[in-house]
Amino acid sequence: MQKTLIDAGPMIALFDKSDKYHKKVVKFLSGYEGELVTTWPVITEVSHMLDFNIKTQIDFLKWLDLGAVSIYQTLSGDIKRIIALSEKYMDVPMDLADSSLIVASEKLNIKDILTIDSDYDIYRTIKKEPLNNLLASIK
Repeated sequence: MQKTLIDAGPMIALFDKSDKYHKKVVKFLSGYEGELVTTWPVITEVSHMLDFNIKTQIDFLKWLDLGAVSIYQTLSGDIKRIIALSEKYMDVPMDLADSSLIVASEKLNIKDILTIDSDYDIYRTIKKEPLNNLLASIK
């Protein structure tokens, strides 16, 4: 089964119908048959950005509870890599959510991501490989 990382932007857009990426994300997810993977820092970011409506936050959490997304458990051993990534991409800048997704990519050998963040065009894994943004090809 194909595994794809999912960043905060697409999840925010999915639950915010006024978001300019909402239709694009819905279109992609309606045809996607793989497993979506994210991290706790990303979930925290999504929840914070959905704070305009507590019902929307709860709907997001219920969606997670249904198993819509697998959650990579960032380990204490991952912190050194997160620091290294944050230092390397300090000028972009790279935040905790972004670096946690790169770590998940490296640990789980996932090459694809759903993101609206152009910074992922710059970020590279430890093997110096870019992630493939599947959302970029959706019109």
